[in-house]
Amino acid sequence: MNIVFAASECAPWAKTGGLADVVSALPKTLAKMGHRPTVYLPYYRQVAKIVPKPPVTIPSITIPFPDYSRFARILDGGEANGVQTYFVDCPELFDRESFYATPSGDYPDNAERFGLLSRAIIEATKIIGVPDVYHVHDWQTSMLSVMLRSIYYFDPVLRRVPAVLTIHNAGYQGAFPPQTMEKLLLPWDMFRFDKLEQNDTVNFLKGGIVYSDAITTVSSKYAEEIQTPEFGNGLDDALRQRKADLFGILNGVDYNEWNPETDPLISAHYTPGNLKGKQECRRDLLHAFGLQGIGESTAVIGIVSRFATQKGFDFIIDIMDRLVQEDMVLVMLGSGEEYYERLLVEVANRYPAKVRVQVKFDNVLAHKIEAGADMFLMPSRYEPGGLNQIYSLKYGTVPIVRATGGLDDTIDEEPNGGGNGFKFEGYDSNALLDAVHRALATFRNKEEWTAMMKRGMAQDFSWNKPAAEYVRVYERVIQNRS
Repeated sequence: MNIVFAASECAPWAKTGGLADVVSALPKTLAKMGHRPTVYLPYYRQVAKIVPKPPVTIPSITIPFPDYSRFARILDGGEANGVQTYFVDCPELFDRESFYATPSGDYPDNAERFGLLSRAIIEATKIIGVPDVYHVHDWQTSMLSVMLRSIYYFDPVLRRVPAVLTIHNAGYQGAFPPQTMEKLLLPWDMFRFDKLEQNDTVNFLKGGIVYSDAITTVSSKYAEEIQTPEFGNGLDDALRQRKADLFGILNGVDYNEWNPETDPLISAHYTPGNLKGKQECRRDLLHAFGLQGIGESTAVIGIVSRFATQKGFDFIIDIMDRLVQEDMVLVMLGSGEEYYERLLVEVANRYPAKVRVQVKFDNVLAHKIEAGADMFLMPSRYEPGGLNQIYSLKYGTVPIVRATGGLDDTIDEEPNGGGNGFKFEGYDSNALLDAVHRALATFRNKEEWTAMMKRGMAQDFSWNKPAAEYVRVYERVIQNRS
């Protein structure tokens, strides 16, 4: 099966979050299964720093706009692990400091940027090879599904090619002024509530939901949640309309990168059968954060996250004065909303013996936290899939999570033992503190704690099962379209 992935991010070239990891790892697994995946993404300035002069595959593709045309090149990013990568090069749209925005807000021409990306990918595949299925990701490439069923409706080589949309986070939708219909040469009769219109805007993600042959999202729980007003962000009605074509497929993780037996970024390796190395990783982590004299009975709680309300940092701030009374230390790594960055630094300054924070993204330090912490805290208000709780399980670092999305699907707290972590319900900081108390109480029972660690380490969240589920979705839409 020939599968084209259309996305705005893919590790290692362009990454802001889990989308990039999925678009990197899933095609590799599909290739191992005998399929032929191809990835298309923009040739951003950051990509050019990694791949400075890739060969030109297609020297010019014309992308029409109402009063002018833009021209894009298709660059050969090479083949690795059975996956071919191409870059869409349009310097005036993608040669910028950031992917989507400046510190003062989104780029005002994002509709044009990602509308061009979608159309350029369609045109490129007509030359390089029409796939059996397009797999588009989030609002940035949702317009590919819309264009297939409108602008390209009568194209004989594309009419039977289906598109699958994966929603990684329904909170980001790509909403633009009504004039975007004219900008992208879309027929005005599609600017209706049952198609592209949402609150008098052209909503790219809604278009993808309406016009894709199937919709997937990154966990079973999140597939249920986004059909409700609480989590659907205004698109719950459109998603309920497509309920029969909506599938929740839990993200896998790449154990070639996240595995304590082989991880080159941690100070010692360890396995479920020999956990000695984890103690060395714990000492190394405490040293990295400048914490001294921490005994083995003191729990080390780690956080690697975007500092934002969505990630539950309002809960964390609310319980902090009570949390520091416990026999624990808290190490935090991340960046995000300025309000929380400032607050967390203030908290760390107020409790230097208990709390340390580093405001940055540091992949090496992220691995050190996963390996060296005893517990990992993820009290997200919503979490479509989540990856860090799965990394934590593999590293024997017991997760404490809120029961939402992929966190609810992966973490199981059983009252009589047998679980792999701790979780709490509701929007309540006291419920989070109670979950931490339960974890700390279990931590004091070393035999029970070690058994919980080993259960988590033994679980398999590799990409093999999710990839097989995606293949079934591809086969379904290909059959339906044919």
